[in-house]
Parts: sequence; C-alpha cells; structure tokens
Amino acid sequence: MSTVSVPAELPAEPPADQPPFRDPALPLGERVDDLLSRLTPAERIAMLHQYGPAVPRLGVRPFRTGTEALHGVGWLGPATTFPQAVGLGATWDDELLHAVGTATSTELRAFHHHRAPALGAGRHSLQAWAPVVNLLRDPRWGRNEEGYSEDALLSARLGDAFCRGMSGDDPERLRTAPILKHFLAYNNEDDRTTTSSGVRPRVLHEYDLAAFRQAVATGSATGVMAAYNLVNGRPCHVSPLLESELRRWAEPTGHELFVVSDAEAPSNLVDPEHYFEDHAASHAAALKAGIDSFTDHGEDTATTFGRISEALGRGLLTAADIDRAVRRQLSIRFRLGEFDPGQGPYADTGWEAVDSPGHRALALRAATESIVLLKNGPGAADPDRALLPLAADGRRIAVVGPLADSLFEDWYSGTMPYRLTVADGLRTAVGARGGETTVVEGVDRIALRAASTGGLLTAAGADARLVVADTQVGDEAAQFDLFDWDLGILTLRNARTGRYAGLVDEDRSLAADRVQPAGWDVHETFRLEPQGDGTEALRSVCSGRYAVLDPASGAVTMAAADAAGAERFTRTVVRDGVAEAVAAAGGADAVVLVVGNDPHINGRETQDRAGITLAPAHERLLREVVAARPETVLVVMSSYPYAVDWADAHVPAVLWTSHGGQETGRALAAVLLGDADPAGRLPQTWYRADDELPGRLDYDIIKAGWTYQYHRAAPLYAFGHGLSYTDFALTDLALDRSRIPQDGTATATVTVTNSGTRQGIGTVQLYVRAVGAVGYEAPRLKLAGYRKVRLAPGASARVGFPLAADALAHWSVSAGDFTVEAGNYEVLAGRSAADLPLSAPLTVSGPPPAPREVVGRSVRAVDFDDYADVILVDATPTEGDAVTPSGLSGTLHYRAADLDGARVFTAEVSRTAEGPARLEVWAGATLLATVPVPSTGERYAWTTARADLPAATSGVHELRLVLRGEQRVRAFRFDA
Repeated sequence: MSTVSVPAELPAEPPADQPPFRDPALPLGERVDDLLSRLTPAERIAMLHQYGPAVPRLGVRPFRTGTEALHGVGWLGPATTFPQAVGLGATWDDELLHAVGTATSTELRAFHHHRAPALGAGRHSLQAWAPVVNLLRDPRWGRNEEGYSEDALLSARLGDAFCRGMSGDDPERLRTAPILKHFLAYNNEDDRTTTSSGVRPRVLHEYDLAAFRQAVATGSATGVMAAYNLVNGRPCHVSPLLESELRRWAEPTGHELFVVSDAEAPSNLVDPEHYFEDHAASHAAALKAGIDSFTDHGEDTATTFGRISEALGRGLLTAADIDRAVRRQLSIRFRLGEFDPGQGPYADTGWEAVDSPGHRALALRAATESIVLLKNGPGAADPDRALLPLAADGRRIAVVGPLADSLFEDWYSGTMPYRLTVADGLRTAVGARGGETTVVEGVDRIALRAASTGGLLTAAGADARLVVADTQVGDEAAQFDLFDWDLGILTLRNARTGRYAGLVDEDRSLAADRVQPAGWDVHETFRLEPQGDGTEALRSVCSGRYAVLDPASGAVTMAAADAAGAERFTRTVVRDGVAEAVAAAGGADAVVLVVGNDPHINGRETQDRAGITLAPAHERLLREVVAARPETVLVVMSSYPYAVDWADAHVPAVLWTSHGGQETGRALAAVLLGDADPAGRLPQTWYRADDELPGRLDYDIIKAGWTYQYHRAAPLYAFGHGLSYTDFALTDLALDRSRIPQDGTATATVTVTNSGTRQGIGTVQLYVRAVGAVGYEAPRLKLAGYRKVRLAPGASARVGFPLAADALAHWSVSAGDFTVEAGNYEVLAGRSAADLPLSAPLTVSGPPPAPREVVGRSVRAVDFDDYADVILVDATPTEGDAVTPSGLSGTLHYRAADLDGARVFTAEVSRTAEGPARLEVWAGATLLATVPVPSTGERYAWTTARADLPAATSGVHELRLVLRGEQRVRAFRFDA
C-alpha cells in the first residue's frame, strides 16, 4: 500500500515558476483540474480521509476536514462563547445569527493563522461543522441544545443566516466553510447508529428536507454532514437523497457541496449496522452515494486508504469516483484561499479578534435576547404589579439553586474566557442599586465516612486526590457539595478546592480538580447506592466500578466490579441545602431560583432524556422556596424544554434561558431588573407533564402529532410564546389581494404598536392554514414569516410579509411534487402559535386536484395518503423505499384513485419467509382482488405478483392495500 508523508512545515511561498493552480486569476474549475491532474492516484485516495496528508512536492499542506463552531469556536482554547444553538433559535433574529456566525468565523480564522502552527500540521481546519439544522421534533432528544427550532422555516432561515456569517460576504472566497448537520431525520440518541427513522414522502419534503434547503440553495452552506441513523432502513451515509435532493438544490449556485461523514460512521456501515458485508464494499457505496470525506479511525489515515484502495482494485469504484470527491474537496480549499498568494483575503485576521470587546458585546446581546419570559404575574406582596422587573433598590434578593452560581459548557462549547454566573450578574446589578444579594445553591453539603476505617473521604494534597483520612467533619477538604441531577446521577464538588471530583483514567483514582463535568466520557458523575444497612457504595457512572479503599495508605480507587467488593460509606449531612435555601428565601424580599440541567448529564449526545420533568431534587427545592417566599422568580436554565406545570400554577414569574455562554449572568440580571426587555420567543413547544408524547422513533409528525403544526393538546407554553415588559397591540392585518392563483403572491401587512409604557421588542409572527382541506391532513398552523421590531412607548410600525402561494403548499404524493390546492386559506398574525388575534381570508384559484391516476402507471407504495401498522424500509441498498407490515398485517390508503379501465393489478413484492402471505386490494368496501405473495428468498429479490380484477371495476375510489403476512411492497399498478 502506498503512503503519503506529512511534513512538519512547508515553504511559506510557492516557487517563482508557479503552476496554473497557483494563479488566482484563473477560473476556479481550471485551477482545481490543474492540481488534480498533478496528484498521483495514491495521493488522491489519501485525501479522502479527514486528515488529508500534505503533498510536499507540490507545496500542498495537510488538510483536515472539520472543526467545531456551533456557538463559538470549539475545542481550540478560550474563545467567545455564545448561547447554545437552541438559545440562538429563541432570538428569532436572522441578523443576530449572521453576526454570531461572522464573529465565530473571524475567530476561527484567527486561530487558524496564529495557533495552527503550534497545534501541528493538519490539526486545524477552516471547515466548520456547524450549524445543526435538525428539527427539534422531540424535546427528549439528547442533542436538543444543538438545533434551532422545531419549525422548518425558522430553522432554515436561522441556519442560512449563520452560514452567511460563517462563509463571509465574498461569493467566491470563503472566510470559513460551514457544514450543515446532520442529514437526515436525526432526532434520537439511544441506539442512534442502528435505529431507522421512518419518514414518508410528505414528512420528508415538507419537514426534514425543508430545514436544509435554504442554506444549500443559496450557497451559504458549503457542505453537509451525513447522520448516524438510518432512514427507511437505509443508512444516511449511502442515501440517494445526497445526490437527488441536496446536490440538485446546489446546482444553481455554481458550486458543488462537499459532503463529509460523521465520526466513525463509515465503519458503522459494517458493524454495528451490518448493512454491507465488508468495509471495502461499504466505503465504495458511501463514496458513490456522495460522501467525499471519511472521518473514521481518528488520525489513522491508513485504514481508510486501504479500504478504498481495495474497493478500487475489486472494481467497486472507478478512478472517476475518487476524482469527483477529491475535486469537491479541492474546490473548498481553493475558495478558502489556501492556494492563493498570502492565503487569500481573510489571512490577515488578527489574534485580537478572539474574545474582542465587540464580540463580548455581541455575546451579551445574544444571551440577553435569547431569554424567554414565560410567565409574569403579581407577587403576593403587591397583587397590583407584576413581579418582574424586580424592584431591587435597597432590597434583599436571594439567588438560589444548583445553577445559581455555575455556568456549564456543553460538549460542543468553546472554552469560556470568563464566566459571569447569575449570582455574579445580580450581585453587581443589585449592589449598584443599593440592594443586597445572598447566594445559596440549595444543595446538601455532605461528608462520607468509610465504614472500614472510620476515616473521611478527603481531597488531599496539591493534586486534590481523594483519600480516606483521619480528619474531622468540619474539615472543608472532607466536605462535598452534592448535586442531584435525577435518575440517581450525582456530582460531588469539594468544599476546599471548589472543583468537582472525577475519575483519573490512568490508575482509577479520584481527584477533586475538575472545573465542571465534561468530556466525551463524563468522569465526574457518580451514584451513592444504598446497601440496606444505612451505608452506601460510591459508584462511577462512567466506568460502572465501585470505590475501594487501601486501608494502609488510605488511597481510594474505583476498582470493584460490584458492590460486594466495595467500600461502604456513611453519609453525614454537614449542611441541609433545602433548609439553607428556605432560610435565605424567608429573609429576602424576593428570590431568583435557578434550576435546570447540566449539559453533560442525563441528556446529551449518545443519551436521550428519560422524560421532560424537572429533577425531583430541583422540584422539591422549588416548592419549598416558594412556600417560604412567594415572590419567587423561577429561571429554568436548560438545553431543552421542561414540563414546569406546578411552577406555572404557583410561581408568579418564570423565565427560560439556554446555557447562555460567558455573559449569561449579566444578561439575566439585565432582564430580571428591567434594564433589558425580554425579547426571546420559544423555538419549540413546551408540553405538559401529563401530555403523552409519541414514541421516540415515531418520526411522522403528521400522524403522531408532533410540534405545534399537528399536536392536538394545548401545550404548557406554545411555540413562539414569550412575554414582554410592555404591551404590543397588533391591528389591521391586511392582504393586498384576497385571491391569488396557484403560483401567485400576496403581501400581508400588520400594524404593531407599543401600547405600554416601556421600550420593548416584539416578534410579529405570521401563520397560514388551509380551511377545509380535502384529500390531505393539513397542518393546524404553519409559520409563514416573522419580524422582530423594537418600539418606543406609543410608537407603531407597519410590518410587511411577502406571502407566496408556496407557503400554502403541501407535498402531493400523487403528483410527486409540491402543490398548492385551490381553495380557502386563512392568514393569521399574532404573538405565538396560541395567540393569533388577527386573521384574513385568502382564496387560491385554480382547478381542483384531479383524481390519482393509477391505471397504466406505476405507483410507489410509499406514496400513500394514510396508513396503519406499517414500516418503511429500503427497496435496495442504493435506492428506493418499500413498505412492510409492522405486525401480522398493515394497511395503505390511496385517496381518490381513478380505476376506470382497470382489469389487471400487479405489484412488485419481495418476501423472505416461506408459507402463505397475501396482498388484498380494496376499492372502498369492495374487495377487488387477493394476490398471493410468493417467497423470493431475499429482501432485495423482487418479483411481480398479479391478479385479474372484476370486469366492472371503474370509478374513483379510496384504494386500500392490506398486507397480510411478512412481505415488502415496492410499487403497484393497474392495467387495462
């Protein structure tokens, strides 16, 4: 096998007799072709790995695909850290997302030019694996924090704005190269590499694809990352949609998408997915499907090189397949300026851009405008005044809760250059008003005494290693603040070091030296498991092992495989956290209580949430504090929605913020005290605790009832909800035309007035819905536009929304395209999906939909209008979908099928089992035919099953196919 070396450094400038690919005056395509022609076959194959090696003889540097930049530069060192993506989504502000993308990419450029040499050749990238535009269908998704919204329009617009900021303003030269994640229909973490998302055509086109389309079609996104999961039984890394949809959308931009794999996903195609028999076949299939770069086996390029070389040798790939992928990579590298004199227009980005005053101000703005005021009622002391903004002049404010004085980074966060907690922000702001602030986290401080020796678990020495020592309970080194995150998962922060205890990999010992729980493998989470005799065993969640004690040295290691061999500890509560919080609340004029989640625990990448309610410890703290001081403001700081039903009924004021980055405390203080208007609006529905959510793998938002578009029960807080400190009146919704053709456009205008006494920020939301839709289940509502307005008291603005008929379209399964049906629609304007005071009728003129033609043409089985008890599966490994029963039988409905002249029915079927199976064909209540389905012995071995129909078959009917027994149906047709 050939290898390609990676030099430490390359000459700063190319030779004087530079080849054509070094000439920036030439067209991009010519430069790419010139460089490609100079690469050997081995060099080309080597470039297909994430860590593409250098080609010293051509002066080509190493190239790495991918660096993290979801809400600021990630993993490279301290950099401006913005709110989590779901928090950015709450701003509903395209301009702000563009500014955040610009700041992030500018800092990424600074890291690339000033820190990359120190990181080593090929260790840095200007290709940014961001943003995530997966839709937040299920609030239990572990990666909810990474997406913008449950709505396709909002996610698409924000994603496009962020990408435009990341890529820069030059249409040909890129500041950075943003990559959209994760294609496609990816909303579950549990078993994500083996689960299949069943996505029927309407959901595919109206929902999941729609989130990706805008950034791809405008060219703001330069690439896409394929997702770990399968869709309709086929891994996303071999999806035909990469070519048939994504690259088709990109064609008008003049640039091809560069598609990358997710980490280790190429190997997953063989194990654990078992979709291909060997890695050469799987890598060939992925490359031919459209994957251009393989992120696999870390920095080991040889494995990928060998697999693709083998595939080439076996005839599974051609040189043209490899060249096509390499050309796409080189195109990105040229646009990034790599081969230009001086490295292009962005190469002079100074280091001072990182965490600059301007970026700090932007981080503060983003954190402030992402805060959502969910409820604002009166406190008991003053029933005539809303509790917020808090009156802080000369008053005592208690800041309480496990997140009151902590800021957490998530897995994709950058390193915060500083951390302003809620306590920090309020301490400064309240103090400036002559008030006092008391900070109490409301968690127990405990000591753990070893049963075998009587000593206490203690953080000893400069390295804070945990040992059992002969010390007193009053020794802070032997005291730990116990944070309970639900499901028995705990973190322990040492009182002396102020750091969390964590597992030290090399010898299984523990040290209280961690700033926060972090990392891919979270070493800072534990369980204290009761042993039935009043003692507890300390267990590492990460390793699953239990703490044991060396009596001679006092050393503690996580070495026992089970509790029987573990040291037993007796817990002593040094300080009752709830009692301390209650005392602080009772002595204060008002309380700010901060609860929520740690982004690395009980809901993150690889782990979905178990539910949507607060941790019981947080709920108990909330209720006790409110009982002591009814003037309590609940702040939920979280990566996802919570069902805070009790709080909504009993707490006067409730706010939500995502983990908002370095400026969280200052932002929250500004909103709580009224220095800033709460401008955030919910980017996803907050369901009630007793609202039974659909199954995690039920991706059909229409039938399952996901999101505000289809959910039937009233939510706790609706999509788009968010209050202001002033009042906004919406009046005079008008359409410039009340009737449009099916390809027409109208303009909706609405007047928004600040009718209150304060300056404020309102978000006007425009929705549409079909009235009396026939033939398909229309959304209850669908977002068609939004505008954010800042108004002084008494000021008004006339806000306009262009409204193309496309906003009313749905995917027609009979036409295989989007269609706008003639009929009546309603345009609504308001403040959320549940607060729409204005409406105007709109009529779409045109012919009614024709019956579905099924005679003389093939109908894909998946193009049904409705269904029951079926699963969507792959028709072949490379293309097509089919349908199979989920149990003993399944039913497919095809509305308004024109059966005139139908005499013969045929279906493309496959079946692996022996024994009887049949396919029933019904027209309304009439059984037209029963078709035996033979065994074909293999799921991809298709055959045609046939049956003659009654001579009188005619007319338009609801056609039903009933699949009885194990079988797959790919398509069917009627013939005369």
